[in-house]
Amino acid sequence: VQLVESGGGLVRPGGSLRLSCAVSGFSAHGYNMRWYRQAPGKERELVATIYYYDTTDYVDSVRGRFTISRDVAQNTIYLQMNSLKPEDTAVYYCHVVLQNLKHYWGPGTQVTVFP
Repeated sequence: VQLVESGGGLVRPGGSLRLSCAVSGFSAHGYNMRWYRQAPGKERELVATIYYYDTTDYVDSVRGRFTISRDVAQNTIYLQMNSLKPEDTAVYYCHVVLQNLKHYWGPGTQVTVFP
């Protein structure tokens, strides 16, 4: 099982980034997949969830700006982030809990929003 995030970078406020989470070892289509983020000095925060039946949910601070999606053919999870703000600066992680009840995390990708 492997999760590998990519797509982070430096962006100005108001800009956009699309994060990817490449999944291997299981089908992402069958599980609830989540994006978390952790800013320096803060606890890890749940940002977005896509449930196995494709309903999505977001933390209030990103609702309307971020979109989580899933590409079944590519076995990849995406997080489209628009209207980025400095407070969105964090390391973003992909996460899943499989049937064995183990938690799996990717190594993370850094997103920095600076004036």
